[in-house]
Parts: sequence; C-alpha cells; structure tokens
Amino acid sequence: MLRKGNQLSRSSEGALVTMNNHCEIRMARCTIRDRALFLDVLRETALKFEIHIICFNADMMAGVRHVRKAVFNAARSFNRGEPIANTLEMEALLFAAGSRQCAIASSFGVHEGENRLYVCCFPSCSAVWTTLTPFLELTDDDSDVMNLQKKARLMALFEITERELEAAGKDRLTDLVLERVALLNVSR
Repeated sequence: MLRKGNQLSRSSEGALVTMNNHCEIRMARCTIRDRALFLDVLRETALKFEIHIICFNADMMAGVRHVRKAVFNAARSFNRGEPIANTLEMEALLFAAGSRQCAIASSFGVHEGENRLYVCCFPSCSAVWTTLTPFLELTDDDSDVMNLQKKARLMALFEITERELEAAGKDRLTDLVLERVALLNVSR
C-alpha cells in the first residue's frame, strides 16, 4: 500500500485488497469531539497494521449484513479497478449509503458527539482492537434489532415505501436496503 496524503491507495504491485480476506466487525461506542482528529487516529492505526478500519454509523445501517455487503462491494470495485472513491473506506461508505455522493456517504460514518458504530477491521487483525481501546468502547450491543424508529429512518434514507415493504414482506427491510446498495453497481 502507498500513502497518498492522508489516504491509503492502491499499490503499484497489484490490488489493494483481496475479497477472500476476512473482515472482523465489532460494535463500539465513543464520543468524538474532533472528527478530523479521530479519523487521523484511525488512519494511523490502519497504516501501522497495514489494514483498513471502517466505521459505520450503526443507526444508519440495516445490520451486520449491510456492513459486510458494503465492504465486499467496495473491495470488489477496487479489485476491478472501478472505484468511485480514492479509498476503500470511503468506497465502503458509498456502498453503505447506496450513493455516488461522498457528502451523503460521509453521514454513514462517524460524526461529532455520541456514536454507536460498527467498526470493521479489514482484513482481520486482533492487535488493532487493543490499539483502538483508548478511543472506542467495544460493546455487545445488538444493533441488528430493528425498532420502529430505526425502521422509519432506513425507509426514509433508502426511499423505501410502505407499499414496497408490504409487497416484499414486513420482515424484509434489510433485504430491500441491500437491494438499494446493489443498485450502486448498476448505476456506475
């Protein structure tokens, strides 16, 4: 990997990522006072371990399947040489949002204030969690639980109508979100 400014980029030796690399996803909470400083910590830690650390706002994600699909699609786009973003991290957020707009995708990442996060380490690296402990409180929260507030938020974010949800099945909201994520591949 080469460092390009503050970003990780594809090396001249080949692909940045391989899709068979396992990613580890953990739940975390943190309070961020300075978003830029927090992202710098993540970048430096990722460089140290030669991995990618991607933080997803758990309140805007339809569960772990959504996170895995976003990371998988981002890795695939880099491997094909077709990314929209300069970094795997932003590419994953673009897929999470199902959008080509970085401003929209950024809202699926960290923000100043209280954060509930899915933190993805790609590829998996157990030592990274110890390094991140001063900055994140790893939790056992179950953010895959779909309460009414989260359901309404996801439906609005991904423009899913009640009628569409009824047709698919009331318990299929995550599948409809993943469908929207997959459409980003088509709209390239």
